[in-house]
Amino acid sequence: MQEIPTEPPVLEGRYVRLDPLSMAHLARLIEIGLEGDIFRWYAQSIKTAEDMKALIELALEEQRAGKSLPFATIERATGLAVGSTRFMTIDRPNRTIEIGYTWIAPAWQRTAINTEAKYLMMRCAFESWGCNRVGLKTDSLNERSRRAIARIGAKEEGILRNHMVTASGRLRHSVYFSVIREEWPDVRAELERKLARD
Repeated sequence: MQEIPTEPPVLEGRYVRLDPLSMAHLARLIEIGLEGDIFRWYAQSIKTAEDMKALIELALEEQRAGKSLPFATIERATGLAVGSTRFMTIDRPNRTIEIGYTWIAPAWQRTAINTEAKYLMMRCAFESWGCNRVGLKTDSLNERSRRAIARIGAKEEGILRNHMVTASGRLRHSVYFSVIREEWPDVRAELERKLARD
């Protein structure tokens, strides 16, 4: 097993490729990311091009500090970025990691893109890096995200109350989920079944 790296690897599947995030993705992410209410449940406000730039800059700063491995989510059929995601909350001594800051533009939601991206990330975490746990979390009010996380096989662990102060000043409760190493073979098989149907 290799150590969790400090540079994001390229992860490629049938529908999606996760490329290391860079400022070169900014224009495209602005183009697709500021419509609708994609970032409604984010603690910080993402409503302008400057907000998107700050989001990417923070991700790259965290990568340099060894805290995150951010990706642009690329639709393989077109080669275009359709969102972003990252590994975060990296605990190398304990071999635990979290998947978060995931967003996908509306036109690509409810497609195989998110399922395969999570599959590729978890497969990398468990099989390449020997992780013991992959965590995910979401706003307790975000029912769609809670259902999507459960659908990929993660188990709900509990709620951290008053976990974050959002841009509006609302106190956010965060729901935590995880997949642990012992569960991965069954989760992997189910995700592969889902992807085979798409």
